[in-house]
Amino acid sequence: MTQPPRLDAKTTGPITTNPAAASRGVLYVHSAPSALCPHVEWAAAGVLGGPIDAMWTPQPVEPGSYRMELTWQARPGTAAQIASALRGWERLRFEITEEPSPGNEGARFSYTPELGIFHAVTGVHGDVMIPEDRIKAFMVKAERGEVTMEHALHGLLGISWDEALEPFRYAGEGTPVRWLHQVI
Repeated sequence: MTQPPRLDAKTTGPITTNPAAASRGVLYVHSAPSALCPHVEWAAAGVLGGPIDAMWTPQPVEPGSYRMELTWQARPGTAAQIASALRGWERLRFEITEEPSPGNEGARFSYTPELGIFHAVTGVHGDVMIPEDRIKAFMVKAERGEVTMEHALHGLLGISWDEALEPFRYAGEGTPVRWLHQVI
């Protein structure tokens, strides 16, 4: 009997390989209470199709909560499935990215209990790509006075999620940091 693939969630661990996979990404759990940690692991393992070995570290921004990173390689659309499995959980903050793969755009999902879920399409360099129809819809709303263009762009880029998650992104002392983006 063959063993299921082991998925490594250590912050410094290698990317897990899955020969049938065509996409890869990272699940960043920025904050989860200890009682929720095994449930996060079970949800991710259910989507990824194998057990994971998560290494949780204390989250200094929210005492009593923990953080972890899970690098994964699986079929395209996996980030959306993991985000769907985790969304709506109180006291959980996470981001998940999926790199573009042949025939598939990349994706970024961000979640906080206060804001809910944010989704953006990403390009090969990790930039948020705003689809034309979403821009046109906000242009119409701006013309009607329902929203300012600045407010619309703020929402399309997920600025509120970035602001809410930024304090949680910084690692504790001695923990490696993997930045989601860099402003030049």
